[in-house]
Amino acid sequence: MQKTTTEKQTLEVKSRELVGKKAKKLRKQGLVLANIYGPEFKSKSVSVDLKSLLKTYKIVKETGVVYLKLDSSEVPVLIKNIQKHPVTDFILHVDFRKIDLKKKIETAVPVRTTGVSEAVSQKGGVLLLQTESIDIEALPQDIPHYIEIDISTIKEIGQEIKVSDLKKSASYEIKTDSNKVVVSVVEHKEESITPDTTVAAPEVITEAPKEGEVAATESTPEAEKAGAKAKAEEAKPETANPKK
Repeated sequence: MQKTTTEKQTLEVKSRELVGKKAKKLRKQGLVLANIYGPEFKSKSVSVDLKSLLKTYKIVKETGVVYLKLDSSEVPVLIKNIQKHPVTDFILHVDFRKIDLKKKIETAVPVRTTGVSEAVSQKGGVLLLQTESIDIEALPQDIPHYIEIDISTIKEIGQEIKVSDLKKSASYEIKTDSNKVVVSVVEHKEESITPDTTVAAPEVITEAPKEGEVAATESTPEAEKAGAKAKAEEAKPETANPKK
């Protein structure tokens, strides 16, 4: 387990009222639109300096406590839901989740692997990270930066590490299903292209066709034309001979 930094992180934000197209003015000024929300807290729209946000996020990620300086008060929050432009990767919006430092909260903590698996390094297995984060409950200041998983315990292909195998901590309680697989090692399978060697079975004619006929297993243009003409003749309605 890696704890978040113990150094107090602060971030200055300003109240905003601009919405919609007018919000572009803020972005041109190097500001990011943001929202503060939380239980027993009236949602508030704010803006934050992009460079300051990036600097702080690099330290705390989404698990460390940040104190927002808003007007004359400090609001403890967690950074959540960063929205980026799909092309430019520019940060468009961010949510700040207000927290009570005296109350436990549930949040997702990322998983990080450490060590070397013998099943991978010596036996050619492939390591699969099947769960990227673990849900925990803890006091905000006790939330770990990430949960470390030692994969050196995996010796054979087919072995796995479940949530129930993770080390317990007095600082937090794991809420994710204990039977959920976090990491596993599977056999490496190479994709191969196999040429199609299927040989078509020869046509077998059990009875020689009579003169002027075509075998049932064959089809020629002449036979098709003859068959079509015969069908057309059959389809013609019968007409009575006119009286002389």
